[in-house]
Amino acid sequence: MGAMGALDEPLKDLVGDRTAKVLADSLHLRTVGDLLHHYPRRYVERGQLTSLDELEVDEHVTVLARIEKVTLIPFRGRKGDRLEVVVTDGRSKLSLVFFNQGWRQKDLRPGQQGLFAGKVGLFNRTRQLASPDYQLIDDEEGSSAAKQFAGRLIPVYPASAQMPSWKLSLCVEMALTKHLADVGEPLPAELRAEHGLIPLPEALELIHRPHGQADKERAQNRLRWDEAFVLQVALAQRRAADSALPAVPRRPVPGGVLDAFDARLPFTLTDGQRAVCAEIFADLATEHPMHRLLQGEVGSGKTLVALRAMLAVVDTGGQAVLLAPTEVLAQQHHRSITEMMGDLAEAGMIGGSEIGTRVALLTGSMGAAARRGALLDMASGKAGIVIGTHALIEDKVRFADLGLVVVDEQHRFGVEQRDALRAKGEQPPHLLVMTATPIPRTVAMTVFGDLETSVLDQLPSGRSPISTHVVPALEKPNFLVRAWERVREEVGKGHQAYVVCPRIGDEDEQPAKAGRKKRGDEPEEVGGGADGEERRPPLAVVETAEKLAKGPLAGLRVEILHGRLAPDAKDDVMRRFAAGEVDVLVATTVIEVGVNVPNSTAMVIMDADRFGVSQLHQLRGRVGRGSAAGLCLLVSDMPAASAARARLDAVAGTLDGFALSRIDLEQRREGDVLGQAQSGVKSSLKVLSVLEDEDVIAAARAEATRLVAADPGLAAHPELRTVLASLLDEERAEYLEKG
Repeated sequence: MGAMGALDEPLKDLVGDRTAKVLADSLHLRTVGDLLHHYPRRYVERGQLTSLDELEVDEHVTVLARIEKVTLIPFRGRKGDRLEVVVTDGRSKLSLVFFNQGWRQKDLRPGQQGLFAGKVGLFNRTRQLASPDYQLIDDEEGSSAAKQFAGRLIPVYPASAQMPSWKLSLCVEMALTKHLADVGEPLPAELRAEHGLIPLPEALELIHRPHGQADKERAQNRLRWDEAFVLQVALAQRRAADSALPAVPRRPVPGGVLDAFDARLPFTLTDGQRAVCAEIFADLATEHPMHRLLQGEVGSGKTLVALRAMLAVVDTGGQAVLLAPTEVLAQQHHRSITEMMGDLAEAGMIGGSEIGTRVALLTGSMGAAARRGALLDMASGKAGIVIGTHALIEDKVRFADLGLVVVDEQHRFGVEQRDALRAKGEQPPHLLVMTATPIPRTVAMTVFGDLETSVLDQLPSGRSPISTHVVPALEKPNFLVRAWERVREEVGKGHQAYVVCPRIGDEDEQPAKAGRKKRGDEPEEVGGGADGEERRPPLAVVETAEKLAKGPLAGLRVEILHGRLAPDAKDDVMRRFAAGEVDVLVATTVIEVGVNVPNSTAMVIMDADRFGVSQLHQLRGRVGRGSAAGLCLLVSDMPAASAARARLDAVAGTLDGFALSRIDLEQRREGDVLGQAQSGVKSSLKVLSVLEDEDVIAAARAEATRLVAADPGLAAHPELRTVLASLLDEERAEYLEKG
């Protein structure tokens, strides 16, 4: 059997049907390769006991401890008994309880060490494991466990109740003994030599059977490189394939609509905007499709940069599409772009500019006549700029000459949707992707690794500072009273305010839990209750608006906005708010991106702890967009010492979106970082951290680019080709193909 063939062997052939079923059902391990790549979570040394006072209630744990006391207690007045075993780390104690298993006294004797696994419970204020699994380690030097772990670290694996760590360890031992010689070598020899990496079979043996910390670190260093390099090779192949595609060059035309637009701008572009526009224009001028990520600080002027790129394409006779994730944002973009362009957006109309174009809007809820007109303008080429939602992807939509696709808020679109839109061009159109909030460089290199990156980190002059404060509503109710007074004060000065709630609340709905599909304008619920407690339902727009209008904000013009309002109603509310006819807008996160009302100066975010850090930063960016200072108040019931409050304090402490993006990503599991945008890839990163291993990712990207340039089909690297094929199953390959 070939190297990879052996690793594809079903686990039932190695460990038997019953164990294989448990491994598959509880840990998703199905092949020998899956098992060998199921790495220990941590290691313990014989004699070095686990710190028991750090155990969390309800956590499934594996601890190394010494038995201190064993007591058999008969039940009173009925048959049966309870065996209580107290184990210690030398300082703290943990109780193990076995019911009607008095025979275990022979095994469990004071002075012995063992691994004990189970779910931590609380009984009479004492932490305990009920009927735990265990493996004694040093009862006799000749025991199997003592032999298995003699002279080396004891691996503790990500395990399950049905498959404790030491049983997994035995399965891994079987796989190593039988199949380690079958493991191939995907990394080129020169790369391993240059970076001092050990061979893969040795790395797998050392990660599972380390004799000390040095072994573990050598193994992890090698496996980190495998994960980074294989992923970067896949992305480098994608970039190489993209650069080979044909595209129509779109070079700016002097004296066209772009020059006319620039001449009317009432401000000068920032240095950052000028530099990023130059990068984009250089890409558009090539005969291969641009694939560029535009990311930057909230309010840094990304939309203006994208509009200048779209106008440059219009000047060449092409069309540009701006794809927005929600109708509210599509309408907002349409409104702001037509306002910025003035008569340049009214070609063919009375008073329209001779060198202008038309800006069409297409959303799913438009009336039949308006929709027909928009489709006609798009198909005929009269509309040089088209703004819309996923309605743009429908089969009926046709373009005369699609030259550029701009995707706003990339992660909200499925891969298929972006691909369907790009397929509407005769040749592949250029692609510009915009993120709403900054993302760390390594995440950009991994999640968006097939895109070149431009960063806007400079805010336009004239932007006012935003002060942010946490309002602890439960601890200090008078702070919340003062928050509403501040809103009234801002309105009294002629300004406007937002109040953001996590939920709509116009129906019988449960808080977002398993079984109820999360709505698009609900927050990315972060964390549980006060560190584990049951929570009340999130505050809702409808009820909050009613209470405010009758209570602390009585007499002010209070309106609501959420994703389930009829499109005309949404547009009407936003128009009136923009025109200053509404004082306070109570809304869901539907206002999170792109909404630009410079007169709004205050925002109160209710249940702020239920939102992610980057989401709070994005929401906060809706105020302070004019000359008056902005105020953002984060209302929370969470106690001062909770992790949720620490997140809110971090947001209140800085306006630096790049710093906050790191904090946000540290709150998530590593897989979620990639899972947002890279379907399937999250399961492939076990050792590599996209936040901490920047040097490895950057070096792997450079090596992968070099390798693919020299050998695009990996003809000289069959083992790498095979590993790549197993990483990129159909779903992931499709992602990269379309992304």
